[in-house]
Amino acid sequence: MKTNLSSQIKLDLVPKRYYAPENKIEYASLCREEKVFTHISETTDDGVKLLADEVVATIKKNVEKKGKCVIALGTGNSVLPVYAELINRYENKKVDFADVVVFNLFEFYPTEAGAPSTLDRLNNLLLSKVNIKPENVHSFNQEVEKADLYEGCRAYEAEIDACGGLDLVLCEIGAAGNLAFNAPGSQFSSACRMTLIDSVTRRSVSSAYDLDVAPATAITLGIGNILAAKKVLAMAWGENQAKIVKAAVEDKASETVPASFLQMHRNAKVVVDLSAAERLTRICHPWLVTSCEWNNKMIRRAIAWLCEKTGKPILKLTSNDYNEYGLNELAAQFGSAYNVNIKVFNDIQHTITGWPGGKPDADDTDRPERAKPYPKRVIVFSPHPDDDVISMGGTLKRLVDQKHDVHVAYETSGNIAVGDEDMFRYILVMDQIKKEFGLDTELYNQKSEEIKKFLAAKHPGDVDSLDLRMLKGRIRRAEAKTACNWMGVKPENVHHLALPFYETGTIKKGDLSERDVKIVKDLISSVKPHQIFVAGDLADPHGTHRVCTDAVLAAIDELLDDGAEWMKECRIWMYRGAWAEWEIDHIEMAVPMSPEQLRFKRNTILKHQSQMENAPFLGDDDRLFWQRAEDRNRATAQLYSSLGLASYEAMEAFVEYHPIRKKNFYQHTI
Repeated sequence: MKTNLSSQIKLDLVPKRYYAPENKIEYASLCREEKVFTHISETTDDGVKLLADEVVATIKKNVEKKGKCVIALGTGNSVLPVYAELINRYENKKVDFADVVVFNLFEFYPTEAGAPSTLDRLNNLLLSKVNIKPENVHSFNQEVEKADLYEGCRAYEAEIDACGGLDLVLCEIGAAGNLAFNAPGSQFSSACRMTLIDSVTRRSVSSAYDLDVAPATAITLGIGNILAAKKVLAMAWGENQAKIVKAAVEDKASETVPASFLQMHRNAKVVVDLSAAERLTRICHPWLVTSCEWNNKMIRRAIAWLCEKTGKPILKLTSNDYNEYGLNELAAQFGSAYNVNIKVFNDIQHTITGWPGGKPDADDTDRPERAKPYPKRVIVFSPHPDDDVISMGGTLKRLVDQKHDVHVAYETSGNIAVGDEDMFRYILVMDQIKKEFGLDTELYNQKSEEIKKFLAAKHPGDVDSLDLRMLKGRIRRAEAKTACNWMGVKPENVHHLALPFYETGTIKKGDLSERDVKIVKDLISSVKPHQIFVAGDLADPHGTHRVCTDAVLAAIDELLDDGAEWMKECRIWMYRGAWAEWEIDHIEMAVPMSPEQLRFKRNTILKHQSQMENAPFLGDDDRLFWQRAEDRNRATAQLYSSLGLASYEAMEAFVEYHPIRKKNFYQHTI
């Protein structure tokens, strides 16, 4: 069973020479916008192995030279696979840690008994698995009183100096551009100190340590301490890091992105995978630094970029515009700017459709979806009981109104995303109606009192009781059924899968299992859909969307292996919208909405009342979910309009997924 198919989705087929130049001359040309040495690996695994090579080589070199190697280590999630690789090499006798001295990059402070510790995490992840001597492990003394904090920080720096300074720092580039716990605003010369943990990093900490509430402050080595090391290796993985990687590597060094100070180090290296590198110039806009290998997606991206630069729609671009912005090569390839303009305009125009299930009895040559069969059987997979309407509510309504047999499958209960206040409100309502509805029983009263007592005594981080989780799950089921009824989805077509991986009661979820995949597979087999819609939020910060997508893709993969011939007629469309939107060069279907349709979508989202103001996981975006969705949908429509296409109130965008396999009847890649 393949449970990581989403990680194999490659929206762009990037020529290898863009990310792996063959010689120094090519590197100098391609990487001239990058101000710190950046290695792009094709996959995360490749990057991990490269970093492990660098660490092992640094250890051997320094041990041979001076009898020890002094390393500062972080505990961010990005570093975990590197530690796993180092442990593997230690077990295979390819590296010896006996003469390695370790300094902890950061530690939570102040701390209480039972509170999380980065040193404990580092010990569990690496130190206890290799032969590092306990006396060679250094961390900040958490017992130092606040009044003595300054002296304690200086003492920690003195320990580093006494060891001859740091030979290597191994860390990640944080989501906010932080190095260690040096948040935006940290000075170039900052030293070891207590610092506030920024909100973005606190969410990462909550996930890594399975905490509802992360510590607010910590002790961290400063930017100055890190840059004083002889070598710095920093890493970032995944498309959610692409924006900050570009800022750190290509933009001017600034306090707003502390990782950008790596540009000032003579021996710093940033290692990223292709997904994290997707906004670097040589990957995103290669025509600015080299001769391009043009394909349809690259051409569309280039022209959309040119429209943005010139402020012109596609059909008003001139040869002078192409020449001025470095795209004369493209114009020359097609014979004229006009020829390129027409090609791209028609290409994007053909993505627009008001018939997401296909228009019956129509010529579908240039339409995103085929006309037949009609009506179609459709399954919309929704990771949580609101993602369907947030991400594709307008399209879902269109499919229902156009008489397709639409099924909605909610993959998880979403119970941890219901606030205690919402839960308490429902209990109070039930208490008030129990007599009228014959609920005034000993069992009900007992359960009611137990729940009230639990809520009264509950502390941050406590796991909800089974009864509470059940009731919170039922709240979300009721909201989802209400929304589906409002949309016109048949009650028997609403499926609550409650995938087991989610049911831990905590932020940290279980691993995807055969049991999860079987539940999804059984539903697909029973419906035999002509269309499947699935979440494409590959950079989902909470991870649940990606796991849910992996469950669907694994089920599809198994059905194809089983020889399910009806899968030949099934198209799989990926939606976004919960956290981001598809880029213009990837969009293959765009479904427009009128002002009335957008308002209907808003009202449908509002049926999920528990996910409005009091939802526990709204993130750092002050907007409510319906506001985020509308802003993204309007932005997509505005983009189409700015390119010179029809002007709509809003649009939802989709990308087709082609199963990644080698079977004869399904050999496509995305």
